[in-house]
Amino acid sequence: MPHVLIVDDERDLAELIDFNLRSAGFSTRVATTAEAALQASREQPVDVVLLDVMLPDMSGVEVCRQLRSSASTRDVLIVMLTARGEEADRVRGFEMGADDYVTKPFSVRELVLRLKAILRRGNPGREEASAALKLGPLTLDTHAHRFYVDGKEVPLTALEFRLLEHLLSRVGRVQSREHLLEEVWGLSSHLETRTIDTHVMRLRDKLGSARAYLETVRGVGYRIVAPDAA
Repeated sequence: MPHVLIVDDERDLAELIDFNLRSAGFSTRVATTAEAALQASREQPVDVVLLDVMLPDMSGVEVCRQLRSSASTRDVLIVMLTARGEEADRVRGFEMGADDYVTKPFSVRELVLRLKAILRRGNPGREEASAALKLGPLTLDTHAHRFYVDGKEVPLTALEFRLLEHLLSRVGRVQSREHLLEEVWGLSSHLETRTIDTHVMRLRDKLGSARAYLETVRGVGYRIVAPDAA
């Protein structure tokens, strides 16, 4: 049963989301402040955090950053909830490591369906995924959700992990920014291309000795190449 941490200081909305998620088979916990949310994440393993951007004691973006910086919560799926629909706010949320972004007001039924979809993307069944993807010094363990370069573990955010898994499973094939936006980010609308470029740049830095494997194809997108072609 997936466990969802609902973080929103609008108590009526939090209770509505809580009721609907429980009815859909999720286990839940509600926090109305950033501090309570961080404490809850330390006390109980969480699969998804529904995170309001505007909290009374700390920005939801900062909460997202702290969750991503902690070893125990760096892989949790984070869905930002906000009344701010401007592209700049969406970009900032994704750059901090958010996995999805929902603008208020929203349909609770649609929210439930989006959570189920993001859980499928973030936690594929063992029968649908190979144990590991390997290329030169790179090893991506899709079951344990761990990444290694030259045998040393390198931490990745959930979004970086999905991006690398997508590219490693398509070695030599160019992936356009639009395709990556749909398949990795799960979005059909267009963000500024710098959002994808920023994530690719950060991922490339984490590849260490194999950073040259991740190539930019000017005017098209990105691809992972085999060692003898890098």
